[in-house]
Amino acid sequence: MPTVSVRLPDEEKDELEAVADLLEEDWSTIIRKSLRDGLHDLRVRHAVERYQSGDVAVTEAARLANVTVAEWLEIAREKNLTVQFRREDLEREVEAAHEL
Repeated sequence: MPTVSVRLPDEEKDELEAVADLLEEDWSTIIRKSLRDGLHDLRVRHAVERYQSGDVAVTEAARLANVTVAEWLEIAREKNLTVQFRREDLEREVEAAHEL
């Protein structure tokens, strides 16, 4: 596993220490969890923006968010997004379902 160095402002370092103490975990574990969760949130936020603007449909939004179509539909429901299925998306999903 590669090592990465990062400079943190004092307040973020203090927050890192507080969360590590709260969860009784070491800094490395908290940083890895935070990075994983943060990257997921950034991907979802980007997918939501692209989906809302009409740039992408359901399948592509799910790919951008790195989730399944079912998970994307749940995200869309939670965020009160209007589901936009194109005919091609439905056909692709039907074909994928047949392959299962």
